[in-house]
Amino acid sequence: MAASIKPYKNSEQSKKDQIRRMFDNISCDYDQLNRVISFGIDNAWRKKVIEWVSRTKPKSILDVATGTGDLALMFKNSGAEKIVGLDLSPGMLEIGRKKVLSEGLTSLIEMVVGDSEQLPFEDNIFDAITVSFGIRNFEDLELGLSEIHRVLRPGGIFVILETSVPTKFPYKQGYKIYTQTLLPTIGRLFSKDKVAYQYLSDSAAVFPYGEALNNILRKVGFTNVVAHPQTFGVATIYTAGKS
Repeated sequence: MAASIKPYKNSEQSKKDQIRRMFDNISCDYDQLNRVISFGIDNAWRKKVIEWVSRTKPKSILDVATGTGDLALMFKNSGAEKIVGLDLSPGMLEIGRKKVLSEGLTSLIEMVVGDSEQLPFEDNIFDAITVSFGIRNFEDLELGLSEIHRVLRPGGIFVILETSVPTKFPYKQGYKIYTQTLLPTIGRLFSKDKVAYQYLSDSAAVFPYGEALNNILRKVGFTNVVAHPQTFGVATIYTAGKS
């Protein structure tokens, strides 16, 4: 069902092309608006991702669907020798490159335009791979996850940070009101793309989470898959490995 949710319902473009177009459209507003919409708590979730990955002492890290590069930049003190941020949207990456340049990290962090379902890397090359709020935008979820599995080295770690739906009262009801009413309204008022935040809300509502996503990860070959709900279940961090 998640694959059928697209940003522009009247467009004949594929989901992938629509996602690229949408993020190019909102790239200039994305960082600031994201902080407002999440009340800044998304940064705390990202710090937990950094902690999980850093414990494994990776030398090479790939951040898929890196967007404007926030998570990739947070790895700068992880001890990694090479960090790659990959994204479908040139507009988002352009902002990411400016951040990398302003912090003097061009020798450490590379920003690459690329498709998560056709990763331009050799097999078994990265010690750690992350995706932060990006897998629900994959056109073919299993294909994208299979590609990530392919380029992760055996013994490496894969960490996902993604929205999920609270299951307990009153968080479930509050989440529904916020995502279906307030989030799209904020997006329409402050974003250049009036439908983008409606899409982000709609896609979050139908995307598999918890054990459902765990099972998909296992299906494509990941091992030691664990879901770690965050903040009453409004987001979940998933950790997985490769044998």
